[in-house]
Amino acid sequence: MNNGDLLIGLGEQSGDLALQCSETAGFLGELTLRIREDSTRLGQLQSNMETLAVSQNESVAAAQELSLTARRAGRIIAEGHEAITLSLTELSGLVEHVTGLEGHLRQFLSVIETVGGISDQLAGIARQTRLLGVNAAIEAARGGEATQGFAVVAEEIRRLAGQAGDSAASVGDKLGLLDRDARYLISGVEANILRGRDVRAHIDTLNRTMADIASLVTQFGERSDAIMSCTDEADGDVAALRQGLTIFSGSAVESASRVEAARGQLETLEAMANDMLNAAAHGSHQTRNSRYIAFAEEGAEEVAALIGQAIDAGELTTAALFDTGYRLVPGSNPVQYENGFTGFADRFIQPILDRRTAQDEAIVGCCLIDMNGYLPTHISARSLPQRPREPQWNMEHSRNRQIFMDGQTRRALTGDGDFFLFTYRQDLGEGRYRALRSVFVPLTFGGRRWGLYEVGYLI
Repeated sequence: MNNGDLLIGLGEQSGDLALQCSETAGFLGELTLRIREDSTRLGQLQSNMETLAVSQNESVAAAQELSLTARRAGRIIAEGHEAITLSLTELSGLVEHVTGLEGHLRQFLSVIETVGGISDQLAGIARQTRLLGVNAAIEAARGGEATQGFAVVAEEIRRLAGQAGDSAASVGDKLGLLDRDARYLISGVEANILRGRDVRAHIDTLNRTMADIASLVTQFGERSDAIMSCTDEADGDVAALRQGLTIFSGSAVESASRVEAARGQLETLEAMANDMLNAAAHGSHQTRNSRYIAFAEEGAEEVAALIGQAIDAGELTTAALFDTGYRLVPGSNPVQYENGFTGFADRFIQPILDRRTAQDEAIVGCCLIDMNGYLPTHISARSLPQRPREPQWNMEHSRNRQIFMDGQTRRALTGDGDFFLFTYRQDLGEGRYRALRSVFVPLTFGGRRWGLYEVGYLI
């Protein structure tokens, strides 16, 4: 094997190595991103854990207070139950006493009726006595002087009969009033007796209710003790989980740091392999990259000629071509920008990019990149209108008017050479990437470096 073949083989191997480094670095970058996202979530989890710990402490305090309240309520209920029981017992006795008055009152009413009957008998006797006095007086008058003494007795009998009649009438009136009052009192007592029976039923219900309340308070106290036991155990678990999260957080930070260091070392190795690949590409021997290098140089020449002619014809100004006053496209996600060159690039440069991309199946896409990494246009398949709320889709299919910058692109923008052949990771958003080989050809207008013409391909 001669030196030329050895150089070609070494260059191809370095290209493969650089591509593998790009893929591995991309994987490490994605891993770093995931670790950082996990660390962020872990930080949020720790914050939530702190909040949970505070809530747990409050729960423990509340459970303790609940248990004390349950015990205090139990004592109060027990004391109240005892007092209420005594009161209800006395009330029940009172009801029994009231209901017992009914028989006595009815007996009293019977006595009144009996006395009323005696009063009527006395009134009848008084009438008979008065009649007897009248008869005696008549007989005394017939007897003349001999019966004058009987006349006096007859008069006295009539007077006593009148008094007896008046007394009997008075007693009868009083007994009538007494009978009326007694009947009124009896009717009230009967009504109260009915209420008393209802009260007795309510007393029984109240007794049962108080017993149920006492039982519930007892159960409440038991459940409060169980809650306190659970909260004490949960408090220990929360403390252990907090400690575990702290340890895991430290480990995640350390892992992210180590992955980042490994990625940095791998990117250094990638840069070295890319230098070898670029050096081999600039040799005199043909490689499998030579075809795409020629495509890139031809495309850059065509684009440069078109832009130069447009400037000469006044169709495009140098100020518009080099415009860096990027204007944000409202609502774009990922962010897109416009400048003075965007419209011209879409109309005249995009057709060239589409045609040049179709030259070979391995070509992923051709594009222009200014000195800040801005893509004023792209191939049609990568310049589709963005979809609302679909940033991942937009990142892959709406790459025009975005700004991309990576290490290899920056090296090509700032390096000296007629072209640069590097492998690099095409950012697809949200940690996704695609490892490509790209040929970068510098574009210069009026002696001023504008940017690059790029051909990205997979072989």
